[in-house]
Amino acid sequence: MLEQIYRTGLLGVAVALVGGVLYAAWGRWFGGERPVVKAGSGERRVNGPEDEENVKHILVVGLDGAGKTSVLHSLSTCTMRRSDGPTKMFNSVSVKTEDAEIEFLEIGGSESVRRCWSSHLPGAKAVVYVVDSADPKRMPLAKQELHQLVQGDSTLPVVVLANKQDLKGACTILEVHEKLSLDQLGDERKLFLIGTHVAENGCQIPASIQDAKELIAHLVIS
Repeated sequence: MLEQIYRTGLLGVAVALVGGVLYAAWGRWFGGERPVVKAGSGERRVNGPEDEENVKHILVVGLDGAGKTSVLHSLSTCTMRRSDGPTKMFNSVSVKTEDAEIEFLEIGGSESVRRCWSSHLPGAKAVVYVVDSADPKRMPLAKQELHQLVQGDSTLPVVVLANKQDLKGACTILEVHEKLSLDQLGDERKLFLIGTHVAENGCQIPASIQDAKELIAHLVIS
């Protein structure tokens, strides 16, 4: 039964792990309808005091090469584009919903830049952690960085994107969960694990990316 639920995650349905209980359906966790999301401009804008209250900040991190920039482009434009190289420092895009504007701040994953991840946690409504499923050798490091990042906040929601699920030899959702020891991140935290992949440039985003986008919208406005 457990394995079946994780396989469902590969098809784009978010798998939530809270207090040891698994939820694989939208209605069980949030109820109601999915939010309407629109692509943003991909540029930062200066907000007034009233606008700033409706801006929800999401931190997007993960090791270098995990595919953060490609995922972020997919979330903001609904089309696929593979990144030409690693993010050196920062990348920011916005996605608008009917109730708020979600600003995604991506921070590079190189060893030197990872040191500043935690300084951007204050004010973040959730963390999106992108993992390269096809690189099992770096899973221990990915686990270490994730646990270290969120250890100081037991309730901060975390959405783990097990990226590159389309590549041969990629770890399954269940394997990613075990290798990252997600069950050790606390019982009070809303924790989701979704299998994703980035298709060819210009293609419409796969269902898994759309599910991730709508899930994040629910997290920050509910």
